[in-house]
Amino acid sequence: MSTINEIIRKRRSVYPLQYIDKPIPKEILQELLLNANHAPTHRLTEPWRFKVFTGEAKKRLGEFLGKKYQEITPDADPSKLKKIQTKPIQAGAILAIILHRDPKERVPEWEEVASVACAVQNIWLALDQYNLGGYWSSPELCKFLGEHVNMKQNETCIGFFYMGYCEPSDRIIEKKPIEDKVEWMEQ
Repeated sequence: MSTINEIIRKRRSVYPLQYIDKPIPKEILQELLLNANHAPTHRLTEPWRFKVFTGEAKKRLGEFLGKKYQEITPDADPSKLKKIQTKPIQAGAILAIILHRDPKERVPEWEEVASVACAVQNIWLALDQYNLGGYWSSPELCKFLGEHVNMKQNETCIGFFYMGYCEPSDRIIEKKPIEDKVEWMEQ
């Protein structure tokens, strides 16, 4: 069993082109979402919501995003269009990451976005135990998701989290030294 330090330090982005063509069982997706549900949340607003795309719904999402890209982009790049349409099909599952804004606005919006990001990080950290990889994408197109699926008035799609089976990796992402980012205030 890996320690939490190892799990955090091994977290990496794995892109749809790297996925093995294999669906992710619903039981695993439910476990990952349960992890998301344990993210920190100020005033218990629990602002995270997810739309889970699997099976044929992935293809329909890709088709919708492709059509929307063509609609909003006068000189749509054919290679980008193909990538937009193909990426969902390459994934084992996709989560639309939804910010469900507290209707009473008891906390600043940035805190709710941070809570949603923590929920996604909980999912991301758990992927490795299932030989899964993931990648958070925040294309401009995500703001149009409400034209494809039902969303509430106080909900906004802030990205897509692509997941898929992948080859295990021992790769550690090299980060700049923490000493360059911390100032100790001891006196």
